[in-house]
Amino acid sequence: MFTKQQLESAAQYIYQHMSATPQYSWPQINAKAGCHIVVKHENHTPIGAFKARGGLTFMSWLRANHPDIKGIITATRGNHGQAQAFAATMAGIKSVIVVPHGNSSEKNNAMRAFGAELIEYGADFNEALVEVARLAKERDLFVVPPFHEQIMLGVATYGLELMTAHPNLDYIYVPIGCGSGICGTITARNALNLKTKIIGVVSDQFPAAKKSFESGQIINTEAANSFADGMAVRAPVADAYSIYSKGAERILEVSDDEIAKATRMYFSDTHNNAEGAGAASLAAVMKERDKLTHKKVGVILTGGNIDTNQFKTILEGITPT
Repeated sequence: MFTKQQLESAAQYIYQHMSATPQYSWPQINAKAGCHIVVKHENHTPIGAFKARGGLTFMSWLRANHPDIKGIITATRGNHGQAQAFAATMAGIKSVIVVPHGNSSEKNNAMRAFGAELIEYGADFNEALVEVARLAKERDLFVVPPFHEQIMLGVATYGLELMTAHPNLDYIYVPIGCGSGICGTITARNALNLKTKIIGVVSDQFPAAKKSFESGQIINTEAANSFADGMAVRAPVADAYSIYSKGAERILEVSDDEIAKATRMYFSDTHNNAEGAGAASLAAVMKERDKLTHKKVGVILTGGNIDTNQFKTILEGITPT
């Protein structure tokens, strides 16, 4: 785990390429939740999601430790790929991104715009990972894993910002995909020596992290479908699990209907766009609102990269399928 000094150093490097993101408390959301909520707006980064931070710190580490690489390759449902393409292009490194068929067209377009060669393969994220391994050998590319300590280091800086501004938070709710978000939040909490409890949030269609957390061993789940593609992971990453299994208070499931309702709340009450995973932490707070009276709660709006058609459907009161 990283120290406060290491997190502050990472933050100063990140601020050479992007600004710190704001954390706001919105009165209409507070009234509906029945508690004091602070929203960490990671939808305000240059790629519209928190993973920009980890892309920057990872690429800095890669340049220093592997200066002769021909390029990078990674699998993604969108924001991780955007972050790696964004950071790789700035570092002068070629990027190849593999996404599953049916991936968000707007996220695909964004990855291409950030300089990536985009390849579609497989039915879901885990099948795309298999193709990454094959192509890496064929093309002699460096594989960027979905979770890496140098990615987590960058991601942890949003927790550093949030908990430095609000050290008296009782809880922080964080969505879980591959785990850099919740692990980074735990890392920042520990580095600041705070007592804030970290609660993970997963899709009820992809509950692998919750099942693993509660059983004490890694459990994979079957293929499923959710419009919250940032949480559509059915095989927990072992290195991430080793951190959140010890550092999280608990992990909560939310449904697509609950996420869609939270997405509508963000837009109606703050005029911020939230993608599925981005709205999940607010959905979890609303699910547990009876337990949170008089509490001060942080929620991470991890990203706003939702496809236009999905967003239109949600605003019409319908949950995307």
